[in-house]
Amino acid sequence: MSLEFEWDAKKAARNRKKHKVSFEEAQTVFEDETAYTFPDELHSTDEDREIIIGHSSRNRLLLVCFVERILDVIRIFSARRATENERADYEENAGIKSSKPAL
Repeated sequence: MSLEFEWDAKKAARNRKKHKVSFEEAQTVFEDETAYTFPDELHSTDEDREIIIGHSSRNRLLLVCFVERILDVIRIFSARRATENERADYEENAGIKSSKPAL
């Protein structure tokens, strides 16, 4: 299955400036076999938003907020590095101990 990604260019630029994470890097989290997804209940008033946490192609543990618009088309809203608490939750839920550096 091949996913397609989309995002607002202005939002992507703001995100990169604020969080130092590009949406191009964020989309690589979807390739991480140990990534997991859960509902973003706080921001799901108009649509069913989700969060995925996993390692990017740069070996950074990222938290990515997104919605699946239509089948296999993912719209990214936000991406940032995971906090230490999020990293601990990820490792516990994924059943792994991360050997990848927290950059």
